[in-house]
Amino acid sequence: MRQVAGTLRLDLAQYRELAAFAQFGSDLDKATQAQLNRGARLVEILKQAQYQPLAVERQVAILYAGVNGYLDQVALSDVAAFETELFAFIGNRHPDVFKGIVEKKQLDDQLKPALDAAVKQFAADFTARRKAAA
Repeated sequence: MRQVAGTLRLDLAQYRELAAFAQFGSDLDKATQAQLNRGARLVEILKQAQYQPLAVERQVAILYAGVNGYLDQVALSDVAAFETELFAFIGNRHPDVFKGIVEKKQLDDQLKPALDAAVKQFAADFTARRKAAA
């Protein structure tokens, strides 16, 4: 978990600072807009239903997707659907990734590329489906 969420605290602190600054209505450059965009999605993925904590392997998968920018192209309103469908996708097509996270308790040189490939494949499919539906 620490490997994946290493920069999460700093990213969220920067997001909150920029969000407070952006309230003043100033024009924002592309980098600032991208940082605000990612921060809003990180806040969304941290939300969990009451009394329904996520399993560690699921937390690792969604945090990995958020921190590495796979949610940047997903609409904020679609983040919950992305999360739910990502868990089903990895559970059905790449169960070895979840199993490896549980067993090894870290992302090693074999597990990290497998997780990255699974998340990348799902994110591409998800955004393509959403664009086709719109």
